[in-house]
Amino acid sequence: MELDSIYHQPGWTPLGEEEFRSRVGEATAQDRWVVDGNYSVVHEIVWRCADTVVWFDLPYATVLSRTIRRTVRRTATRQQLWNGNREPFSNLWSLDPEKSIIAWAATRHGVYRRRYSEAERDPRWGHLRFVRLRSQSEADGFLAGVTAATTKEE
Repeated sequence: MELDSIYHQPGWTPLGEEEFRSRVGEATAQDRWVVDGNYSVVHEIVWRCADTVVWFDLPYATVLSRTIRRTVRRTATRQQLWNGNREPFSNLWSLDPEKSIIAWAATRHGVYRRRYSEAERDPRWGHLRFVRLRSQSEADGFLAGVTAATTKEE
């Protein structure tokens, strides 16, 4: 479940908090699921039901360059995202993190690094297995292992 696809309604209108929490709660009540995203308003709902948190803790320069490249590509091609939305051209120059994913990535990297580092040590989340991936090669290796394990289950 991609959280952005639930949260961002047509015209980039955010889904109301209670409805967002309700939909995420329904999805995570299933036997098997994967959530992509980290919205603080549903963080506890997801983590309470999860067994593993995969944290892509890539270097700041990598995150920012990939975010910029992806945003430019999506904007230039007018790629349709969630619920008919497309990247606004303002994402390319806005400095407001609430309006630009580039500005968001630039200002939130350290916040997420601290938040996840603290969560790994928080007894509340002791039931979770944290997988911290610090490079593309670590991510590739992890995904290869998941793919191999999934293939064996089928």
